[in-house]
Amino acid sequence: MSHPSLEEKMAALKVTPANDDERACADALAPGSYEIGVQRTADILDEGYEIFMRSSRSSMGIAGDSIVAMFNAAGDLVNASAGTYLHAVIPPIVIKYILSRHGENPGINDGDIWYTNDALYGGIHNPDQVAIMPVFFDDELVAWTAALSHTTETGAVEPGGMPLSATSRFEEGMNLPPMRVGQDFRLNDDIIEMFAAFGLRAEANVTVDMRARATTADRVRVRLLEMFQREGRDFVVGLLRRMLDEAEAGARSRIASWIDGTYECNTFSDAAGLSESLMRNCAMTMVKEGDHLLFDFTGTSPETPSSYNAHPQAVVGHMANYIYEYVFHDLPISSATFEPIDFVFPKNSMLSPDERAATSCSVMAATGAMSAVANCVSRARYGSDEWEQVAASQGNGGNAIVLAGMSQWGAMFADMIAYPINTEGQGARATGDGMDAYGFPWCAFGRAPDVESMENEFPMIVPFSSHWKDSGGHGKFRGGVGTAQLWVTHHVPMLFQMAIADNSNIQTPQPLFGGYAQPTVPGIVLDGVDVAAALAEAEAGTLTLEKLLDGSFGKVVSQPYGSQIHPVMADQSIIVGLSTGGTGYGDPLDRTPESVARDVVKQLVSVEVARDIYGVVVDADTGRLDTDATASLRDEHLDRRRSRGVPYDEFVAEWDQRKPDESILTHFGAWPSGEVVEPLMRP
Repeated sequence: MSHPSLEEKMAALKVTPANDDERACADALAPGSYEIGVQRTADILDEGYEIFMRSSRSSMGIAGDSIVAMFNAAGDLVNASAGTYLHAVIPPIVIKYILSRHGENPGINDGDIWYTNDALYGGIHNPDQVAIMPVFFDDELVAWTAALSHTTETGAVEPGGMPLSATSRFEEGMNLPPMRVGQDFRLNDDIIEMFAAFGLRAEANVTVDMRARATTADRVRVRLLEMFQREGRDFVVGLLRRMLDEAEAGARSRIASWIDGTYECNTFSDAAGLSESLMRNCAMTMVKEGDHLLFDFTGTSPETPSSYNAHPQAVVGHMANYIYEYVFHDLPISSATFEPIDFVFPKNSMLSPDERAATSCSVMAATGAMSAVANCVSRARYGSDEWEQVAASQGNGGNAIVLAGMSQWGAMFADMIAYPINTEGQGARATGDGMDAYGFPWCAFGRAPDVESMENEFPMIVPFSSHWKDSGGHGKFRGGVGTAQLWVTHHVPMLFQMAIADNSNIQTPQPLFGGYAQPTVPGIVLDGVDVAAALAEAEAGTLTLEKLLDGSFGKVVSQPYGSQIHPVMADQSIIVGLSTGGTGYGDPLDRTPESVARDVVKQLVSVEVARDIYGVVVDADTGRLDTDATASLRDEHLDRRRSRGVPYDEFVAEWDQRKPDESILTHFGAWPSGEVVEPLMRP
């Protein structure tokens, strides 16, 4: 295999230096024309993004878990319209690979459609697939366009494209290197047939989404050509180069304003696929000096014998989710914004595994980096003029449920359910609470489908969907709460379910400045419940998560949220979906009592948590705040804290002797360094 090396992939993320022609074209732009041109590119891309969502078939595509982008002739990302910033790092690596390896054989021609999903060639994981088209003007290659989204089914060993049981890439289904799948602006019929075979469990999802990507990339190509024809070749070439220049300058200026220093954050997770184990899923050291950032991941646990591994560019993509959303939010989505950022990835860690490693659940491996970058960057920004933009980490749970089987319409399906993951809580901010049921941290501008749409698409009903009380991280400013749903198999005798998660015993994100992390996410099973009878007996408004958990409808069994594929019968089983909340900011005892009382009334915080965490006394029946009792209780909380306090050196001496039980360190690596203990053998 001739896939690009780690060094080649990291180099491809850097901007190709401008040639003399590009520089002359950029310098010739008239005053004011640059700003107008940038807006035109954004309009073109927004049109493409809307077309993409409307023409996709899979749940994630419909929800907007996608990106539509344009590139200069060298393959550098110039601008994009994105539901998810995760995918911004993929196409430049792929395009530059195509240019270097396939420029002569088979060649690059007007009307070509290129396609890939293989993480070894620059992807995130194989459900994420990209269609790429070159743009020719007067027989010159002047640009590229791309459309990328998540299609769950890939013909893997388990339905849904993200198998928990996979131990190597050979069990993950379709892995396509960059290849030409269409010519003369048409997809090849034999390629479509191959995709139908790979996606046999959900053939329509796979082939329709493939066509949606090609259609979207072509629409952006056509609109970009119209711009070339209207404004002239030199204007557009100069515009694309100037956009790269401005993006890099903006990124460097922003980074330079932060406080120099070394910032560290360690995050942990509790599962590698179906194997429970404590792992340091990210050991991040961020060195900020001048206008440059260096991220070093030395100390991250070794690669796992599961699909919970991520190749380095996938880790960078996960960091881009936070960086583009919170840090470079007013800059173009561009390769140039990463120009002042470098990375160190130790080999054979779960964030830089062997080429044979399974990586279809790379999103679970990379949640640590996605959380740690928020923590490190926020602390660096806090001492600058940007302190009001500081935000604690999103929930970054990604607890995804996959359903498969025969739908009520007689069609085979295997799809990740977009509804719950698009309702996670946002992290708290320096000046306010995080948004409740904010969205999907991987897809900041995605959308949760209506319950009615879900019930029409899949063979199930959703008796309730509500905020999940107490799921937000507590603090002076509270992390947004997530949601809870009840799903019941309907119209069909059974369907199959699996779930992807790694936070049932320990949460990954770290809060900020004394805030709390959100609670862990249990897998809830009701054993022996008669679903039909329970639904019939439930009075309006009484079917809630709390009622499920008090045993009113059957025996409650708590287990890890992640689960292997298993049947869910129509008359015996239900699925409880939980989306995590965001992390908290600041000491909970600094939160105004009035804010806590309001949360209690809104069913976002329980009376018990108000009392035990916030030190606020609220009447359970009336929601009325008891000001005097609250003042007394907060004094008691502070007294207990002081009584537990010890000198720092004494604390460190005791803490350094602590070690988890060996039984939960299966995949941790050497304690406490995380180094590889023995090589991982794969067939």
